Amino acid sequence: MDGIMMGPLGLLKKMNFKKLSVAGLMAALIAAPMSSALAWESTGAPVPYQIDLPKGVTVIAHELYDFHVKLLIIITLITLFVFALLAWVAFRYRKGAHPVPTRTTHNFIIEFFWTVIPVLILAFIAFPSFKLLYFMDRAEKPEMTVKITGHQWYWNYELPDQKVEEYSSNLIPDDKITKQQIRLLSVDYPLVVPVDTTIQILFNGADVIHSWLVGDLGVQKSAFPGRTNESWMKVDTEGTYYGQCTQICGDRHGYMPIEVHVISKEKFAQWTDLVLHSTAKDKMRDANEKILGLSYAWEDTPSKTKTAEISKTPENASR
Repeated sequence: MDGIMMGPLGLLKKMNFKKLSVAGLMAALIAAPMSSALAWESTGAPVPYQIDLPKGVTVIAHELYDFHVKLLIIITLITLFVFALLAWVAFRYRKGAHPVPTRTTHNFIIEFFWTVIPVLILAFIAFPSFKLLYFMDRAEKPEMTVKITGHQWYWNYELPDQKVEEYSSNLIPDDKITKQQIRLLSVDYPLVVPVDTTIQILFNGADVIHSWLVGDLGVQKSAFPGRTNESWMKVDTEGTYYGQCTQICGDRHGYMPIEVHVISKEKFAQWTDLVLHSTAKDKMRDANEKILGLSYAWEDTPSKTKTAEISKTPENASR
């Protein structure tokens, strides 16, 4: 009879929330360090046994990872609470201990709390989420601009401040991949930007909707035809970072990767100078070979793969 009259409110009163909160706190404290320990220093390329998100190399990427860890703590606490509640109810009201089931159907107080508390949790999550969303949107006082245009199925890059005209970036064919390159991620002419520089990025689509994503840079933006989207980045570590188009844009959607080389400001100045003033027939290739150390020996041999046919874009063929 006691179980019949107790109802949901009595159930909550009888639960040992002190023990439950301590257990949840311990689990959350364990989850956060585990997440940090499992985070991998990524360059966008797959690695054996990788887990969790990359820590990233920009302010935005760091903020996104920290937000991810905070959400992990919240969802861990919620999961443990719900599991403990279900386990307690299943044990307390099993047939052997409670042969006569309760007929309680409504309880205003418990219904009020199980409605209000989730709303408060969502609000607690929403405020930092929107703050980060607006932080990612526009650069304050950008030092340079990069224009990115999505095509079927390659990317065009332009650096107007450095007077580097639009050039195409295509996937390297499978039969030309070397040990220094990564299948389905390495490109012929990568995007080159300087380290420790606030870069404004403008996105456009030339035909259909594309999406430019490089996880380590914390940048993901859709490229729409007839519309310009904006984002920004400030990379704090030199290196090569990879990404892919994340918007289905046709049958070769999976074959338009992104490769970004982040170099020192001094090297970037040398690279732009070579791109503008090199006497070589292919100025971009000459700059990439001399400054980035890239090899284009694979370009000098014919290819029999379909990806090579896609790589013959007008911009690259005319250089």
